Amino acid sequence: MFTIREYVKVSSLEEAYELNQKKANVVFGGGVWLRLGRKNIQTAIDLSGLGLDEITEDEKEFSVGCMVSLRQLETHKGIDAYTKGAVKESLCHIVGVQMRNCATVGGSIYGRFGFSDILCCLLGLDCDVELYKQGRMPLADFAKMKKDNDILVRVIIKKTPLETVYLSQRNTETDFPVVSCAVTKDAEGYYAVIGARPCQPVVVRDSEGILAKAEVTAEDLAAFASKVQNGMDFADNTRCSGAYRRHVAGVLVKRGLKQLMGGDK
Repeated sequence: MFTIREYVKVSSLEEAYELNQKKANVVFGGGVWLRLGRKNIQTAIDLSGLGLDEITEDEKEFSVGCMVSLRQLETHKGIDAYTKGAVKESLCHIVGVQMRNCATVGGSIYGRFGFSDILCCLLGLDCDVELYKQGRMPLADFAKMKKDNDILVRVIIKKTPLETVYLSQRNTETDFPVVSCAVTKDAEGYYAVIGARPCQPVVVRDSEGILAKAEVTAEDLAAFASKVQNGMDFADNTRCSGAYRRHVAGVLVKRGLKQLMGGDK
């Protein structure tokens, strides 16, 4: 558990940013992951009064405020239609509805957790993030950055023409994934994102054109899956071994490709 000495519901992002420059202060999302550790917090910074708990849509993108809950994102009809259920699939297995009503998109993305289903899924889409000081940047670049004291304002899901599927392997239905996987086809070809290695997600693109054929065979699927397996490290933890993760990653990649291609190979 954590202790809080002072609570501030900020009236502006500038106020939040200034408070967040002190190491002992913490920006609160839903507080879900904070409660799992032990931390003495000088000032809890609450962004809930800044109107950042909404999802807006225009012709080019969805704008997801940092205080949007995972449940709001899961049930948004526009995002569900655009991603053909991929975002919903990445969220619906996370513990339970009560928790998803508490956990926020900002907290989930800003933490860059290796086990994060939604981070892995969004890396399979064309997404940006908006930071208060550093401005807008690709999510893939943000995910590689070291954590600092900036404020994550929103996540932007661009309506780029692409198809994606999300899959995961769990020891039990509501547990963290032991492997997460997004497989995507865009204008440049196919790529896969593997998370819960248990480290941060890694993107592997079909740069050799293994799948850029009129007729893709089972051998081609296996070749790309092998490329993904060999393109990153997999580690052991209490949930499973790295060797198991590597094997499952290959299986999920092939399943995802089959779904995108519309049939068995």
